[in-house]
Amino acid sequence: MTPKSLDIDPLVLEDDVEPVWHTLGDGGPRESGTTVAPRRLLAQLVAGTLVVLLVIGVGASLAARRLAEREAVADAVTQAGVLADAVVSPALSAGLLAGRPAAVRRFDRVVRAQVLAEDVVRVKLWAPGGRVVYADEPQLVGRTFALDGEQQEALDTSTTQASISDLSASENTFDGTGRLVEVYRPIGLPDGRVGLFEIYTSYDPVTDRTSMLWKGFLAIMVASLVGLLALLGPLLWHLFSRVRRHERQRAALLERAVDAGAAERRRIAASLHDGPVQELAATSFTVAGAAAQAQRAGAVPLAGALDEAASSVRSSIRSLRTLLTDIYPSALVDGGLVPALEDLAQTATTADVRVSTDLDPAAEQGLDEEQRRRLFRLAQESVRNAVGHAGPGTVTVRLSREAGAAVVDVVDDGAGFDVEATLADPRPGHLGLRILADLADAPGLSCQVSSRVGCGTHVRVVQQVAGSGAPTEPAGGQDG
Repeated sequence: MTPKSLDIDPLVLEDDVEPVWHTLGDGGPRESGTTVAPRRLLAQLVAGTLVVLLVIGVGASLAARRLAEREAVADAVTQAGVLADAVVSPALSAGLLAGRPAAVRRFDRVVRAQVLAEDVVRVKLWAPGGRVVYADEPQLVGRTFALDGEQQEALDTSTTQASISDLSASENTFDGTGRLVEVYRPIGLPDGRVGLFEIYTSYDPVTDRTSMLWKGFLAIMVASLVGLLALLGPLLWHLFSRVRRHERQRAALLERAVDAGAAERRRIAASLHDGPVQELAATSFTVAGAAAQAQRAGAVPLAGALDEAASSVRSSIRSLRTLLTDIYPSALVDGGLVPALEDLAQTATTADVRVSTDLDPAAEQGLDEEQRRRLFRLAQESVRNAVGHAGPGTVTVRLSREAGAAVVDVVDDGAGFDVEATLADPRPGHLGLRILADLADAPGLSCQVSSRVGCGTHVRVVQQVAGSGAPTEPAGGQDG
C-alpha cells in the first residue's frame, strides 16, 4: 500500500480508529531464581514447628481428655462398688422398698452421712421396673421412668455400667446442667430381686486430670522440639551457607561464560568486518570499475553482467553488516541504544522499505546493559518482521520516555495482519510474535502489538526503570 506521510502520529494505526492491543509479555514482577536466604528458611522452619506444635497440642488435648475420662469412669466404678457393698446393702430394708417414711428417712441419713460427699453429688436406688425407690432429691422418690440402654444392660448382665452423662434424660431434671460421671451398680434388694444403685460423681477430677496430663505432655513435647531445633539449626545454617556459596560460585561462572561469549562474538564480528566485509567492499569497487570500463569499450552485455555482480556483492555486504549487528551490536555497547537503533534503521532499509527513526537520547537514562540489550533485540525483531512481511512502505522506530519508563515503538504502514488468528495458529515460518513474547519475558518489561489487515502494525515495548512510577500502558486499553 502507499506509504503514509511521516507527519502523522506514528502511535495511531489509522485516523479515528482506536487500536486494539494484544499483550505478548506482561512485564509483571517475578521472583528471583536465587536461593532463599537462610534466615528466611529458618524462620519458615520455626513457623512450621509452631504449626506442628499447635496441631499436636490440639490432638494431645483431646487424647488427654479421653484418657482422663476413662480414668474417672474407672475410679467411679470402683467407688460405686465399695459404697454399694459397704454402705448401701447393709442399710436396705423392706420398709424402704415399700416406701415407708421412717425407713426412707433412716436410709437418707445413712446416704447423706456416708455416701454423699464432695465428689459424689447424686444418689438413686432403682427397683427393676424403673421405679425410683430412693433419691437424694425427694421429688424423684416414687416416680417411674423408662430404663435406658445402660440401665437395662446393667440389670440383664449384672455388670456395672458407667459413662459420662450429659444430664439430658428426664430423670436428670433436678440434676442441673453440665457433665457428670454416671455409674449404675447392680445391687441385691431385700425381696430377692436385683435393683440398681446409681451415683453421679463430679466432672471436676476429669478436668484436673486432663490439665495435669496435658501440661506434662506439653512440657515433654516442647522440650523435644526445642532440642530438635537446637540440633538442626546449626546444621541447616551450615548447609544453607554452603548452598549460597555454591550459588555465588555458579553466578560467577555464568558471568564469566557471558563475558566469554560476548568476547567471542566481538572477535567474530571484528574478523568478519576486517576480513570478508572489507574484501567484498574492495571487490565491489573493482567489479563496478570493470563494468564502467566495459561500458566505455562498448561491451554492453559484459557491462550489464558486471553491474549485476557488483549489485550482488553490495547486497552481500549489507547482509553481512546486518549479521554483524546481530552477532555483536557494537554501537549498542559503545554508544548506547540510540546509535544502535540508528544503525539498525540503516542496515534494515531496502529498496522497498524505508526505515526511519525518532529517538530521544534521554529516554535510555537509567537503563542497565541488559535492559538496553533486550530493548534493542525487541526493536530489531519488530523491524525485521515489518521489513519481511509488511510489504513496500515505511517503518518508523521511536524511542521515548513516558511516566518514567523507556518506550520503543515500531510502526509500519504495511499490509497488517490478524493478530488473534496468528497468535491462535501461527503459520510455519511465521514465528515473529512468539519470538517477541520470548524476548519480552523479563521483569519490568512488557510488549504489546496492535494490527489490522490493511492498516499496518504497531509494536510497543515498555521497560520500567528502577525507581520509576506506574507502568506505562498504551491508549485504548489492552487485549489478549
